[in-house]
Amino acid sequence: MKLSGSDLHLLRVFDSVVRNNGLSAAQVELSLSQPTISNHLTALEQRLGVKLCERGRRGFALTEKGRVVHEIALEVLSGLDVQSRRLSEMRGALTGRVRVGVVDCVASDLGCPLPATIGRIAADAPMIEIVLSIMRPADISTALARNELDIGIGGFDSRLGVLTYELLYEEEHGLYCGSDSPLFALPDERVDRELCYAQPWVHRGYWGGRRQLSFQRIDADRIVFDIEAQLLMVLSGAYLGLLPSHHAASLVSEGRLRRLPVVEDDYMAQIEMVTRGGRMPRAVALMRKLLLGTAQ
Repeated sequence: MKLSGSDLHLLRVFDSVVRNNGLSAAQVELSLSQPTISNHLTALEQRLGVKLCERGRRGFALTEKGRVVHEIALEVLSGLDVQSRRLSEMRGALTGRVRVGVVDCVASDLGCPLPATIGRIAADAPMIEIVLSIMRPADISTALARNELDIGIGGFDSRLGVLTYELLYEEEHGLYCGSDSPLFALPDERVDRELCYAQPWVHRGYWGGRRQLSFQRIDADRIVFDIEAQLLMVLSGAYLGLLPSHHAASLVSEGRLRRLPVVEDDYMAQIEMVTRGGRMPRAVALMRKLLLGTAQ
């Protein structure tokens, strides 16, 4: 079958319903009434000759064929968005969408160029839409490889050959304990590496490779996958943890954290920008240059 303009409209309605997990939640995004959305879904089912979903008092659920149709719809709509951006660029208008994935807890780092970059784009190219998501490093890499993101920002121990990595800045990390830790009130001269290694630590599960710690973990150590989760564990007083110093600074001043004088385990994490190779849309290329500080 050949897709018409009305077919594309129906596919967009269907995608919105799937992403919002039902007709009611999709109303705000689509600015359509629930009966109208239901009629659109019925029209799409009749056009394709398959039942796409169950909808009613028992809730919303995709059929197996509905899942396949949604996957096809995503491919079609994504392709149209890419080509639409290229057509806009041909007219000289700097428009488009830049999908950015960034690791958590970078907002307090004065070295992070992302806030200034967003402000510059808002002022100089307001038609560019920046879609910002907080993600884990591995998820950022996967989404970039799948063309679900345009730019990733974070520390990446595992690298994919299809992606390009460029250093943005370095992030200082230190070893911290919470105010309820037995180490919190000890004088500096009594806090050494051996004493710290005897305490339970909380590590980030995506650390490895360049950031692999040199000592053996103990059974009481714990693993998390987000800095905010790691911080909460350290604040409990039960665990030590390596945290970004910019993120811990305010809690140190409040007396809730202490930076321990064990400098052997301090390190500077490389925060990199990751992109796919090849030709970039102009909006993505502009944001890349601004992040690197090379845009005029």
